[in-house]
Amino acid sequence: MKTALSRRHALGLVAAAATLRVAAPARAASAGDARAFVSSFGQHLIAIVNSDHSLADKKVAILPLLQEHVDMDAMGRYCLGRYWRVATPEQQTRFLALFHQILVNSITDKIGDYRGVTFTIGNVASSGPDQAVDTVISRPEQPAFNAQWIVSFSSGKPMVVDVMAEGPSLRLTTRQDYASFLGRHNGSIDALLHALDHQVQAHAAP
Repeated sequence: MKTALSRRHALGLVAAAATLRVAAPARAASAGDARAFVSSFGQHLIAIVNSDHSLADKKVAILPLLQEHVDMDAMGRYCLGRYWRVATPEQQTRFLALFHQILVNSITDKIGDYRGVTFTIGNVASSGPDQAVDTVISRPEQPAFNAQWIVSFSSGKPMVVDVMAEGPSLRLTTRQDYASFLGRHNGSIDALLHALDHQVQAHAAP
C-alpha cells in the first residue's frame, strides 16, 4: 500500500503532522482563541522536540500531548470514512490505536530528532465554523515548512481536527489513501489493520 499514511501526510502531523476546527457551544470561536490555543500547544510540542531525551522517550511524551489537543479519534473516524460503520467494535478500537501511533510517528519523523526547532504563528482566518491558524516551523540546516492548523471548539474546548502541511489536508489525503487501499482489498478492514500494524512495526525496527 502506498502506505496507509503516506509520506506526504507525515509533515501533516505537526507539523505531525499530526491536521484545526474550533467552535464553542455558547460562543463563536475567535481568532484570538485559536491563536492562543495553537501557541500553547505548539510551544509544548516544540519543548519536547528540543529536549535532550531520546527519540523513543519523545514519542512517549508526545502521545498524551496529542491526545489532549488533537481530536485523533474524530480524525481517525473521518479517515476511515464509510468503512468505519462496517468495522466491528474490536476493529474500530484497534484501528484508532494504530492511527494514534502513526500520527506520533509522523511528527517525530519530521522534527523529532532535531534540536533548536522554532515555531512561529502567522495569520488566523475563519474556515467555515472553524479557525485556520498558519504556522511556520523551522529546523536547523533544513528548509522551514508551513503548516495550517484547523481548530474546532465544537466539543466545548479547542481541538485540532485537521492539518494542512504545505497545502493538502491531512484528513482528506489520508481518507483517500485508505479508501484506495480498501478498494483494492475488497473492503477488508482486517487487511488495512494488518498493513497499518506492519507500518508501525517497521517504523519501530532499528
